[in-house]
Amino acid sequence: MVMGSSRNLGKQGGSNNGNGYDYSFKILLIGDSGVGKSSLLLSFISNSTRDLQDLSPTIGVDFKIKVLTVGGKRVKLTIWDTAGQERFGTLISSYYRGAHGIILVYDVTRRETFTNLSEIWAKEVELYSTNQDCIKILVGNKVDKGGERAVSTEEGMALAQEHKCLFFECSAKTREKVPQCFKELNVKILETPSLVEKGSVVVKRQFLAQNQACSEAAGWNCCSN
Repeated sequence: MVMGSSRNLGKQGGSNNGNGYDYSFKILLIGDSGVGKSSLLLSFISNSTRDLQDLSPTIGVDFKIKVLTVGGKRVKLTIWDTAGQERFGTLISSYYRGAHGIILVYDVTRRETFTNLSEIWAKEVELYSTNQDCIKILVGNKVDKGGERAVSTEEGMALAQEHKCLFFECSAKTREKVPQCFKELNVKILETPSLVEKGSVVVKRQFLAQNQACSEAAGWNCCSN
């Protein structure tokens, strides 16, 4: 079971380090403007849909933090929400760096947003993602608008398979499959040793301590080039 919220970021819980969590993972939400990336994020963070109606479009890049408990481990997720507009392309590219998970979102009622995942966003992931084992998940949003659907579930599954992504269809409006989507992404990251190592708070603290010890002994940072 997954539990926790952005409000308990400072609590220790079952963690054995002073940060209150065992792992810190960076998640990136990408896709065309208006597909519901911000709504998906807010629905997940707040466990509610009450604030979605007045949600304004993202300008540039925003992020939110949520701490979960998964398998007895405390996990801090820093989730970056991008505007999805071309004029922010050069800015957004830097946010791919170090991402442990990437969520590619399209609107099931707007076929062009689905097409652009292959023609624009998947190519950006290949170009800018620095973690080779980064977990990718393809999300078709707005399934609550069933009568307006322009992309079938089968097409979404095929695209996900083509780009080696997990696949979910969700509704930020009703929260259908939203918690499951983020939970599954988190579980897959925790099942990937290279990502776990890069996200380990203990490993990072040991590395920083080693750097500091070297610096104090030699008068300069001998552990970096």
